[in-house]
Amino acid sequence: MRFDPQILKLLQVGLTADRRNLIIRSAAGRDDSSEYSFGIEEEYFLADESTLDGAVQTPNELFEAANWSTGGQAMREMLQAQLEVATNIHLDGRDALEELKFLRREVAKVASQYGLAIMASGTHPTAVWRQSRPSPKPRYQAMIEDLRTIGHRNMLCGMHVHVQLPKAERRFAVMQAMIPYIPLFIALATSSPFWNSRESGLKGYRLAAYDELPRTGLPEAFQSQEQYDEYVAALKVSGVIPDESYIWWAMRSSSKHPTLELRAPDVCTCVDDAIAVASLYRALTRHLYERPKSLEPLSIVDRAIAVENLGHDFAAGNLDLPEMFVRVALQNSFTVRRSVEALNR
Repeated sequence: MRFDPQILKLLQVGLTADRRNLIIRSAAGRDDSSEYSFGIEEEYFLADESTLDGAVQTPNELFEAANWSTGGQAMREMLQAQLEVATNIHLDGRDALEELKFLRREVAKVASQYGLAIMASGTHPTAVWRQSRPSPKPRYQAMIEDLRTIGHRNMLCGMHVHVQLPKAERRFAVMQAMIPYIPLFIALATSSPFWNSRESGLKGYRLAAYDELPRTGLPEAFQSQEQYDEYVAALKVSGVIPDESYIWWAMRSSSKHPTLELRAPDVCTCVDDAIAVASLYRALTRHLYERPKSLEPLSIVDRAIAVENLGHDFAAGNLDLPEMFVRVALQNSFTVRRSVEALNR
């Protein structure tokens, strides 16, 4: 009996962390052309299994084993204390939930073999960024060489959600229309109250530190895809960035893949929260994408208000927080809970 080679291309084969069970997983979702399909990336800290102190140096063998155990879906991040996983492409939130559980479980098992644990939090409570070391990958080593101290301070873990929106011009318009909502997603996912063994006084400190990096924060208020393309081209020609992936905004439209990527949220400690945030983001992008006549260019005032609301986000963490979001159109303010309830109407 012969297998169709095309079928084999749609399978990922690996072993569980204890090497007792074979993993055969479908990779078909990576080529799924359905609109509004989505995928999730999560970043975790690696910490000493006994003390939970942040890891400083981590062996390549750990990541090779994690990559094998997950069917190729675990990898290094910028610093050696970080590990990233990426789901397949999904159409059903329940499937995405089960896969995230699988990925967390498998990388935790592998880490345990090396005396380490994984931590899903936006910042590590006690890690000392001055002790951080870059991952031994050319991309990250080049980034640290360029960013210096700012790169070493990137002891931060986030969650990224990709939603497929096939038409580039409309995808860019959705990104601009989504800017006022980005503070909401940050508020719903805060998991970073500590920094360098101190309470920051905020529920979400991660973005305050992350915004030290260049090309971060909210997307610029470009009026068209052409303006954005000119911006990217200028940075590439001048040698500032090698490609578009070095634009680290809280949300970005990809020219390589037909997706709109939300990058703002902290990684969620609870996996159910991760799926809830991802599902809300997916629903809102679909709502906007299917109503192109409502996608008006973002005004400078609207973007400035969104920037102001980011500051309130850092103190968020529950739906009825006293800190209020500012709303331009009605010239009033409102809580996170009221904002979420408004999306359900």
